[in-house]
Amino acid sequence: MSFPISSSPRLRADQKPALKIAKSDRTRAAILDAALEFVWSRPFHEMTVNSLMASTEVGRSAFYQYFNDLHAVMEALLDMLEIEISVVIQPWYTDVGDPVALLNETLTGLVSVCYHRGPFLRAISDAATTDTRFEKDWRRFLRGFDDLGLARIAADQEQGLIPGFDPGPVCISLNRLNASAMIEAFGRRPRGKPEPVRKALSRVWVSTLYGTQWVEQQFSTLVRT
Repeated sequence: MSFPISSSPRLRADQKPALKIAKSDRTRAAILDAALEFVWSRPFHEMTVNSLMASTEVGRSAFYQYFNDLHAVMEALLDMLEIEISVVIQPWYTDVGDPVALLNETLTGLVSVCYHRGPFLRAISDAATTDTRFEKDWRRFLRGFDDLGLARIAADQEQGLIPGFDPGPVCISLNRLNASAMIEAFGRRPRGKPEPVRKALSRVWVSTLYGTQWVEQQFSTLVRT
């Protein structure tokens, strides 16, 4: 299974055609893109408003027209990343059919996103260890996916697809494994290869939830309705 590798590490802040973007939207997007570019090569604690705006085509004063501080910039980027991840994880969380195949499809999309956004994930998780505001944002981000996973596991348990264990601690453990593995593999250059990470996560998730017999073939005879 191959992964598309983009030549750009940036999560673009605005995907609309350039001619249709208002100047204010372009300026805000430029600030967000500059922040992503910064954390690709330097830790967040070195970021200043001056260093951020120096890589844009607008003056320092423009920053405060869109953001109160650097925390607000990172919070906006985290919200964008949450949306991007929410799109690629839909197969396992919402679709019907073979749950093992759907889970592997979801993990493929998740690893691909995190391969490109690894430095940003690392910047946020590192900042959360010393800054209570970042800690709150990071915990909110993770807990949102915990809630989704808990609901999905419980629903599959009701259909007899997953054994009847307490889903809460298992879901949290699996999600923290995802975050830790991908930050470690993709959080700085040189990044690790995505396929070994996907295989490792698939092995753990599938064997934990659906059984070891489905690990190697990456699909099953189970049917979610």
